[in-house]
This record gives sequence, C-alpha cells and structure tokens, in this order.
Amino acid sequence: MTKTVHHWIGGKPVEGTSGRWGPVADPATGEAAARVALASADEVDAAVAAARDAYATWGTSSLAQRTAVLFRFRALLDAHRDEIAELVTAEHGKVHSDALGEVARGLEVVELACGITTQLKGELSTQVSNRVDVASIRQPVGVVAGISPFNFPAMVPMWMFPLAIACGNTFVLKPSEKDPSPSIRLAELLAEAGLPDGVFNVVQGDKDAVEALLAHPGVDAVSFVGSTPVARHVHATATAHGKRVQALGGAKNHMLVLPDADLDAAADAAVSAAYGSSGERCMAVSAVVAVGAIGDALVEKIRERAEKIKVGPGSDPTSEMGPLITAAHRDKVASYVTGAAAEGCEVVLAGTDLTVEGHEGGFWMGPALLDKVPTDARAYREEIFGPVLCVLRAETYEEGVAIVNASPYGNGAAVFTRDGGAARRFQLEAEAGMVGVNVPIPVPVGYHSFGGWKDSLFGDHHVYGTDGIRFYTRGKVVTTRWPDPSETPSGVDLGFPRHH
Repeated sequence: MTKTVHHWIGGKPVEGTSGRWGPVADPATGEAAARVALASADEVDAAVAAARDAYATWGTSSLAQRTAVLFRFRALLDAHRDEIAELVTAEHGKVHSDALGEVARGLEVVELACGITTQLKGELSTQVSNRVDVASIRQPVGVVAGISPFNFPAMVPMWMFPLAIACGNTFVLKPSEKDPSPSIRLAELLAEAGLPDGVFNVVQGDKDAVEALLAHPGVDAVSFVGSTPVARHVHATATAHGKRVQALGGAKNHMLVLPDADLDAAADAAVSAAYGSSGERCMAVSAVVAVGAIGDALVEKIRERAEKIKVGPGSDPTSEMGPLITAAHRDKVASYVTGAAAEGCEVVLAGTDLTVEGHEGGFWMGPALLDKVPTDARAYREEIFGPVLCVLRAETYEEGVAIVNASPYGNGAAVFTRDGGAARRFQLEAEAGMVGVNVPIPVPVGYHSFGGWKDSLFGDHHVYGTDGIRFYTRGKVVTTRWPDPSETPSGVDLGFPRHH
C-alpha cells in the first residue's frame, strides 16, 4: 500500500479531505514512494484556527514552560537524528551524511531557542523624570506561517519554528510537497516533548495552500525560503494583507580566487560547494571567478576532482552525490549545459549522460563544469539549483569584484587568497549578506543570522539568530510613574512632559 502523508493539526494527525493528492517520488529510482494530501482553503483555516486558539495560552506562558519543552525536543531530535536523516534521503535523495548535517544545523537553532530567556530580556531606564521609569519589552507576534523549500526539509523549518515558539508564537508549517515526511516526524517529536496541542501545526499542500496562508486574516507573520520570483510574490502578497514578512530568495553565489590562493584548497572548496547535495543549496557556489593567469590550472584541478565524484543513491554509504529531486528539475538543469556551448561557454564536463546501474529510472545528473562563461550566458544569469559550476575569468581583483557585485543576487560570496589585505577589502566591498574568507559556504552558526542582500532577501530581517528573534517579537515601550505616598496631587498640567 502506498504511504500517505497527511496534515498535523491541533496536536494530532489529520487526514486530508480535499480529494487532491501530490506524488512523492524516490529520486534514486524514479518510483512513487508516497502520496501527500494537498490542502484546501478549509484545511488551512483549520490549521490557523488551531494555532490561534493555542496562542491564547501559549502566548502568555512562562519562559520556563517554553524552554522546558524545547530542551526535551532537543534531546529527542538528537536521539532520532538518523531516522530523520533517512526520511530526508528517501524523499529528497541527498546522501545520508549530508542529511545528517542538515539535522545538525537545525539542532543549532533549537539550542539557541533553548536559551531564549537571555535573548528576551528587556531594558529599563529608571528616573527618566521625577519618579518616572521607562522599560522596553518584546512580546510575541501571534500566529506565524512558515513556508519551506524542498532542498532542506528538516533544517529550514528548524530555522523558523523553534525560535517562533520560544518567543511565544504559535506556528503553521507548509513544507514542500516534494518531501513532506520529515515535517510530520518533527511534529510528532514536538508532541512527545510536551508541546501543547495547536502550538505547532503542519498543513501539506501546493500553491493553493501558500496563497491561503498569505491572505489569511488569522496569520500575523510569514517566514519563507525559496526562489526569488516566489519570494518576491510572497513578500508583496503577505505585506499587502498586513503581515510582517521575511522572504529569502535565490542566489548565484560567487567564489573569487586570487592569483596567490592555494589552488588545491580552492579546487577542493569549489567542488565541495558546487556539487554537494547535487547543487540543490541556496548557498552552493555556482560561479568561480578566476583572477589572472591561474584560470587554466584551477579549472583542471576542479575537473580532476569532479570526475572522481561517485554519484549514486543516498542510501548507499559510498555515494558522494545523489540524484536531483524530480525528473522535471533534472531536465531543466541539464538544459543549461546542453545550451551552453551555443552561448560561448566551454563545456569541460557535461554530466548529462549519467546513469546509475540498478537505478536507471532515477533523476541522475553528474557534475557539470563550464569554463570561460560569458556574463550574458543563461547558465550564469539564472539560478540553476543543480550540479553546474560556471568559471568566469577576470584580469584583476577589481574586475573580479565587479563581476560579483553586478549579479542581481546577493546571498553569499567567498574569496580565496593568502593576502589579508585583499581579504579585508573583499569582505567590505562584496555586495552580499554573507561573506567567506577561504570558506566557500559561509552559512552562519545558529546564533548569528542567515540572509542575503538584493534579490536574495525581501523584508527587513534575516532568519534565525538575533534577527530571527526580533522578527518573531514586537517591541513595546512602557512608561510608568508611581507617585510617592506622601506626595500631594499636582493638578492638571497641559504642557509637554518635562524630563529635566
């Protein structure tokens, strides 16, 4: 019998009633692994109503109660990390070690949420005027909707809901319909940890569910991670309905390699960052800018390493790179390579004719490497989200930085060099929200914040870290005056309050 993935509403699994279903494939075989319920507007209403009801008590719950639940959830998550990683591999296709890394990065944010007590401390100024004190406090927003992508079905939801819940909000998660099972397992672990019913809900679905959440009057805030066109739409639509929004979009992350760099280290980094998780990362390096005469040597070193990558099912511990998420996505990624030569690119590795013995129906593509890529080539201009690495050439540092900064995206950028002065210039001059110095994927740890610039972010707040806490809370200033018992009333004064 085909596995069916349903919703999680009000602290329990709820069967889909819309009559609409989406396929969930095993990317390594191409065969149907499950089907997922696609929510109707009524089912979205039910999830939001459960969250709104739970907010009445969770929003005023003690910090001790919230952190006690999160500490138990953290322990359960750690104990079940292999199981969750297996769910990720089965539906996304990434290799098990990469799936484990995803869970570990999510755990970092859970751990930050466990320490929310120190993050929610307010400020107090006493005696700003005669017997007048002013305090600044932060309170929860209300009901938060989280819309997460297929590439990190466990980690990205954990970038959102642990902090939202710790701050006193309730949560409705709409995960990707392509790999929905990890979301339900996370819900089960939260329930086991003692989270009250309705505080965390999962509504499965497609675009219809997203649109219903964006317009729903019971949703106060929206967190989104996905492609730039959808992030722009989410931001415009949800803000038009009066919601606060953080919408993280796509990327074209650059790695600038200067002539003095250790080319072996740079090649290792480029291959790891471009082809890890089959390139299905918003922080994957998809463009290497080689400066000066090192270009040919660097490309050769990248080619040597890329050719040795073992592509196979994520469940095979010897596999280094798994399949792409769907056949349609695989075909789209391959089209960037098949059309590259006509646009002036040199195709060093194509990767488009790969098959894996015993898994011929899987959504396979090998590492692709394009050299001497013009900046107007489609493979460079667009976010590919697959194992395709473009190498561009620049004569000088200044020309290389100009290439990086001309991109409409500004998620991440890295520089490889032995020159501290050049590295310092780059970290100040690169127009990106996250910068790496000899670090190809500069994803911050959980207590810093993740987010880009330009078309990689819509909204004012990055995700998790201090920005995440500020997004999931609202500031309030309280001015208090308690007259001294011996003081006689001073009468009416229509003048401006005096602070001196």
